[in-house]
Amino acid sequence: MTSASSQMVADTAEKLFSEHVSVNSLRDAEAGRWAEALWCALEDNGLTTALVLESEGGIGATWGDAFTIALAAGRHRAPVPLPETMTAAWLIAASGITPPPGPLSLIDDDHEFTFTQGFVTGKCSNVPWGRNASAVFVANKSLVLISSQKQWQPDINIAGEPRDTIVLDAFPVLSSELGNADRPSLVRLAGAAMRSAQMAGGMARAVELAIEHAGIRQQFGRPISKFQAIQHMLAEAAAKCAMARIAAEIAFKTMDNSPRNIATAEFEIATAKIVCGEAVERVTDIVHEVHGAIGFTEEHELHFITRRLWSWRDEFGAESFWAERLGENILKRGAQKLWPDLTARDIATP
Repeated sequence: MTSASSQMVADTAEKLFSEHVSVNSLRDAEAGRWAEALWCALEDNGLTTALVLESEGGIGATWGDAFTIALAAGRHRAPVPLPETMTAAWLIAASGITPPPGPLSLIDDDHEFTFTQGFVTGKCSNVPWGRNASAVFVANKSLVLISSQKQWQPDINIAGEPRDTIVLDAFPVLSSELGNADRPSLVRLAGAAMRSAQMAGGMARAVELAIEHAGIRQQFGRPISKFQAIQHMLAEAAAKCAMARIAAEIAFKTMDNSPRNIATAEFEIATAKIVCGEAVERVTDIVHEVHGAIGFTEEHELHFITRRLWSWRDEFGAESFWAERLGENILKRGAQKLWPDLTARDIATP
């Protein structure tokens, strides 16, 4: 895509989320109502299949474009599975199958499924937006087509987002072999990248709210933003946010170096998920400390962000998982190659 097209994609995402997402709509979503108007708007504007090539029915966006979309989705706490659908549609299209319409979800290799002659049996918990998905991409090279609600046991994460359990008994799959043995790792890699971008966007909004509140809240006759201790806390939170965004954006830019095989960007994706996850811990501490108890009240916007950040941090591999992966890869390469590997990397600076 051209730079003008990329900017149009970013502007469209921001506009749609601004128009359709509010505290009231988030409250409705947590009560179990599907955000139909938002989802239809995203589909109509091609964002759900953004990563699918134009020749395959998408808009041919880059991973860099996907970063701006996921960043905006995180900033606005979009109550729909847009990052999951973009990723699943990309995986399905890359396997030579036309992505089915509607919301899509992902299951990585942390499942208990067995596949026999085109049928799947087993269960998996914590499936993002499972009850709303028309299809679920399963990480062992298969696409499981969900045709009814009977296979789902509803559950939620701490943010009230659907994280359902799927139970299948000899359920037919659309394709038992999609022809790429790396699909399990690609699901987790792409999911981790998307969650990193969402966390970066969510943290940025949380810090904005903390700065606004500190400028309004009066204590001892002046705004608390005038106190040096508060200034230091907000500066630290802003720095953590900037670091997280840069790490996530570098990961997506590096994915564009080999858009069909993002496994080549594992180092950058792992780094982004670690950096963003660690930043979430400190940023959420600070913004809630600045807000005090009001940040957890039902009508306030802040907890709609922080509860999602705490959940996204653990999904598609927490910091410990990705740190272990980095360590294993370094050991395989040998300690003497660590510095040359770091300095030789083609980092796509944002």
